[in-house]
Amino acid sequence: MSSAAPVVPPSQPALSEAERVLDTFVAPTKTFTDLRRSSNWLVPAVLIILSAVATVWVADSRIGFDKISENQLALQPKVADRFDKMPPDQKAQSMRDYVKYTRIASYGSFLFVLIFLVIVAAVLLGTFNFGLGAELSFNQSIAVCMYSSLPMIVKGLLAIAVILLGATGNFTIQNPVASNLSGLVDSNSHFLYNMALLTDVFMIWTLVLAGIAFSCLTKIKQGACLAVVFGWWLVYVLLVSGIGAAFS
Repeated sequence: MSSAAPVVPPSQPALSEAERVLDTFVAPTKTFTDLRRSSNWLVPAVLIILSAVATVWVADSRIGFDKISENQLALQPKVADRFDKMPPDQKAQSMRDYVKYTRIASYGSFLFVLIFLVIVAAVLLGTFNFGLGAELSFNQSIAVCMYSSLPMIVKGLLAIAVILLGATGNFTIQNPVASNLSGLVDSNSHFLYNMALLTDVFMIWTLVLAGIAFSCLTKIKQGACLAVVFGWWLVYVLLVSGIGAAFS
């Protein structure tokens, strides 16, 4: 049986956009309860974009995509092996193309992030509305995904700090900070490595926030909301890890 989940009364004073961002970190139930009043998600989306672009720009300026691409290629032995089998002139051109692609994809990564969050919002909306009888709007679901992803900005700031401090030997855009379990797994074990890479402190923080958010917006217990969010995350991790292992 479900019960009313919000800790903060629905009659709480309206929050400003700045307050909603800050409270996501210090008092998340206030932010997510306020999404009942307004599900505007533009501010967190802009912050996510700025964080992503700033991290890539600092990495490009301080490390350079020649080195970043080299580090990335070390994690893709099948691709590296194809390069090694090429004639020298063809290999040089392929490497230039690889570096160019890596740079473009990195600067445009915020687009993939935003599209991914919208897809996640749609999946969670369907799960909660059709599977658990909630009455969420699509805009509310997107707002939850955007606000709960704000911890990734902290990860971006830490990545920038790491770069500026010069600790960039194995830096990649996909794994800029040692906030996951990948360091404990042999990178040659691609399936396990990808799973470890996705088991990230900031991702878990994001998932917990999303579970709290959906509980605040529905009459579904927080435990059930967390189970839905973490369940879909596990499906995603297994899927991505399997695909990554197949093509690495």
